Amino acid sequence: MKKTTLLNAPLSHSIATLGHTESLTICDAGLPIPHNVERIDLALKANVPSFLQTVDTAVAEMFVERAVLAEEIKQKNPQIYTAVLALIERLQAEQGNQISVEYVSHEQFKLLTHSSKAIVRTGECSPYANVILYSGVPF
Repeated sequence: MKKTTLLNAPLSHSIATLGHTESLTICDAGLPIPHNVERIDLALKANVPSFLQTVDTAVAEMFVERAVLAEEIKQKNPQIYTAVLALIERLQAEQGNQISVEYVSHEQFKLLTHSSKAIVRTGECSPYANVILYSGVPF
């Protein structure tokens, strides 16, 4: 049995097979998921697991170089927005690199998810709680 944090086999596999610049989307319960992208559905009930718990667990095993958020999160979900930025700041310190954060419209965000290696659906039931994480290399 694995001794690292992440126990979900499909999510662990997706992260382990990410190449440089490939992406993983972590989303709330309502984001539409394209049919051509692997769906890793973790949602059990409203807010279980939460978006932030899922992001925190995923980045424990993923080297991140870039993140994309919907511009709307700033106004529509400031609590999650602030927490995501704090998580990214902490991750930068742990990884020893700068993680660029980009903002796009929610419509553009949904289009970008079509290129993700996988989309992880959480039980989060708050608006715009979505992030696309792009893989970097730790060397």
